[in-house]
Order: sequence, then structure tokens, then C-alpha cells
Amino acid sequence: MVKIKILLITILLSVAVLIPMISVPDISAAAGNISLSGSVQMSFPNSITFNINAQSDSNITQLRLHYVVDQQNYANVTSEGWAHFTPAKSVSTQWFWDMRKSGLPPDTHVDYWWTALDAAGNITQTALETLVFDDTRYNWQSITTDPVTILWYSGTSAFANDLMDYAQQGLQRIENDTGAIPQGHVNVYIYASTVDLQGAQLFAPQWEGGATFAGYNVIAIGVSTSQLAFGERAVPHELTHWIVGQITFNDYGAGLPTWLSEGLATYGESTNLNPDYQNALNSAIKNNQLLSIRSLSSPFSAIASVAYTSYGESNSIVTFMINQYGKDKMRSLLDAFQRGNTYDDALMQVYGFNQDGLDSVWRHSLGIS
Repeated sequence: MVKIKILLITILLSVAVLIPMISVPDISAAAGNISLSGSVQMSFPNSITFNINAQSDSNITQLRLHYVVDQQNYANVTSEGWAHFTPAKSVSTQWFWDMRKSGLPPDTHVDYWWTALDAAGNITQTALETLVFDDTRYNWQSITTDPVTILWYSGTSAFANDLMDYAQQGLQRIENDTGAIPQGHVNVYIYASTVDLQGAQLFAPQWEGGATFAGYNVIAIGVSTSQLAFGERAVPHELTHWIVGQITFNDYGAGLPTWLSEGLATYGESTNLNPDYQNALNSAIKNNQLLSIRSLSSPFSAIASVAYTSYGESNSIVTFMINQYGKDKMRSLLDAFQRGNTYDDALMQVYGFNQDGLDSVWRHSLGIS
């Protein structure tokens, strides 16, 4: 998951949040001597509880929940949860999905069904059902201009329309300059503050201002009505992550170097680099303190000054590559990553140099030997 980092010192007070419980309509099935009925309760973003009642003429010995999460994947993966209970002819139990182990974003669709076994060897299962794990704590409004739907609950329609304009401009910019075209549709959840955004996730860092959930076609950003300038950059930034993630998705587990991922995202924001990043970049150039491209392949530092420089450099590197070699080369580079190539191999195939070679020609373009 790629995130925008708001590098501000913030003191957060503890906030008690009441999270509603949502019940999904009952399911039922019967075969042989076994009958099943169940329900689901959801507490976003913390958990999903799958309840099951089973009756049979023989002791129920096994109850398994099967579930499939709707996300981008090369193969449908069916997971299982085993309910714990004492064998009996009548059983009421549950399987608890703790999101601290595998958090889900809002608007995640999950297909599920139960399988039961009794001591006489009878087996039956419930019909397949689908639940939507969504953030119902807020009264969401929505507007859509393909391929983007913006959902928000604070602010006027003009506020949402402004964000949609930034989204469409960012999509056009990234398509024009990299050849990257979005596939499918994305939901962009606009939370009214970073505190609200972080409340929609478990273990979210305090500096997080936005997140793209790879494979789910979901983006979440904290933008207050007084922070439209932040939203102007944050929305296209995260949309760029979404598009690039689609293009480079592969079954090898290979990703992009951080400098390329964040360089493209900041490039997609605007023709003008964030002033904080630009000032840090200028200072690093002036004082001969540029970080190497190879070092920028790893996650950026949590130290504000270093992170600003990392973002500024990444934008400068990507801008140089697009201006010097063209959008077709950049698209070919993304395709090389989609095939699972390493960072150096992908660059070598498309540009004829590795990360060290790119570092050299980029520094030369800045007038640094």
C-alpha cells in the first residue's frame, strides 16, 4: 500500500469512536440430516463475525467457513476459517475475522459459504453469499466521472466537483506523458480529516494523509474543506499510484523502486512540484547532498528533511526520464516491471543502463559531475 506522507508534527488526542454493527441477511441450507443457518456482523474497520447454527441427527464434527476476497489477483484464492466448538447435534458458534491480521479497505466485496460435516459422514454447505465491508459511520455522497467515483460526507458538491476536476486533470497528465491508461473503475473516499482517515484503518501512521489499496480499486484520502490545495495534489497523486499499480501488477511479487513509484505520483500531481520538495531538492543540489538513486529504491526515511529530499529527487529523476527519453520509454519500463524484472534489469532492457548509470546521466543533467 503506497501512502502520501504529511510530514507535520501533530499531537493527537485519544478519540472514542462508536462503530455500528451491521447484520447481513440470514443464510440457510439443508441437505441430508444437516441443516444450517447463519448471519454476519461487521464492525468496520475492525472485524467481521460469521455466525453459524447447525443441527443434525448425528453430532456436528466440523464447520468451515470458505471466503474469497474480491481483489486483483492472477488466481481466485479461497481462504478457510475453522469454527471451534464441542461436537453436538445442535451447535451455535462463529468464526471471527480479526482485521488486525489482514485489514480491508472500504467497499471490499467478500464471497463466503459454510461447509458442515457430521459424525455419520453427511456433508452440506450453504449457498454462496456476498457481503460488502464498508465504512458506514458516515453519510457518504458520491459523484462519478469515469473512471473515478468520489465519495465524501463533509463539504458541498462544489468541493467534490473541484476534487473531481483535479482527478481528471491528473489522469490526463499521466496518460499524455507516460502512456498509462486506467483500467476499470476506482472509488476515492474523501475523509474530512487525517484523523478520520486514520480511524478507517488499523495501525495507520500519524503522518498518513492518503492511501491507495493495491488490488482493491479503492483510494482513501483525508481532505478537509479548508485543505483544497492539499486535495489538488493528493487526489491525482493517489490515482497515479492506482494506475501504475494496475500496469505493473504481476504474480512474481516484484514491485517498483520507491523513487519510480513516488516520482511518477508526484509527477502526476501538477506541473509544479510541491514547494517543500522543491526547496529540499534545491538545497541538496546546492550543497552536493543528493541521495543516490539506488538508495532511493527502498522506502523513504521517516525524518522530514530526508523525506522531502527523497520526494524532490524522485520527481526530478522521473521528469528527466520523460523529458529526455519520451513517454514510450517510460511505458516500456513499466511493462518491463510487469514482467517481473529486477530494478537494474528493467532499466537495462529499456534504457541501456542500470540504476547507477541513470544516477550518472541524471546528475549530469543537473550540472553535477
